[in-house]
Amino acid sequence: MVPVVHGCPWCYIGKARFEKGLAEFAHRDEVEVVHRSFELDPSRAKGDTALVIDMLAEKYGRTREEAASMEANVAANAQAEGLGYRTEGRDHGSTFDLHRLLHLAKARGRQDELLTLAYRANFAEERSVFDDAVLLDLAVEAGLDADEARAVLADPEAYADDVRTDEREAAELGANAVPFFVLDRRYGISGGQPSEVFVQALEQAWKDRPATALTTVGGDAAGCDADGACEVPGS
Repeated sequence: MVPVVHGCPWCYIGKARFEKGLAEFAHRDEVEVVHRSFELDPSRAKGDTALVIDMLAEKYGRTREEAASMEANVAANAQAEGLGYRTEGRDHGSTFDLHRLLHLAKARGRQDELLTLAYRANFAEERSVFDDAVLLDLAVEAGLDADEARAVLADPEAYADDVRTDEREAAELGANAVPFFVLDRRYGISGGQPSEVFVQALEQAWKDRPATALTTVGGDAAGCDADGACEVPGS
């Protein structure tokens, strides 16, 4: 069972909700979790960053005060899941290098560790995941070799094809917004759904093996689209 999980506030929240649901699933020890790449802003160049508040105001045509209110709403959802969330000072930029490092981490069996650290750094701590020095520190914290991680960051083509392959696969599966979870390549769950939805989906996927067509559930929960816009309930 493979959930497709990527970088947006609702992916951060959705990952926590999925993990709560998975913990309640009777066959959780038989579930393999793989994180796939999906860029919210693939056209943004490396080093081109902006404050999240400014990005939200531009994307939604809101004032900075309204964008700050949107962030506060997301923060409340994150905190309800026991997650830290900074509403001010966070930046937005290209995640391509982070995705490449996550593929290195996958090859070394440390992918979830790095993703968890990157989410925490980006959303809860004063650490920019758009800074190579921070990415290197996170890689080492996740258990990766510093020289190997440094070499990946220095070579823009290292694992680049893996990132692009994931993005093509996401498009083929119909994932035009995130978070998007795929179970056994047959069941899709879109948006930051409550943990109970994941429990039900896992049980249904387990019960119905094997099946064929991809069936998507959800769709009304908050998420982030391929243009980088992230929905905020009640905004």
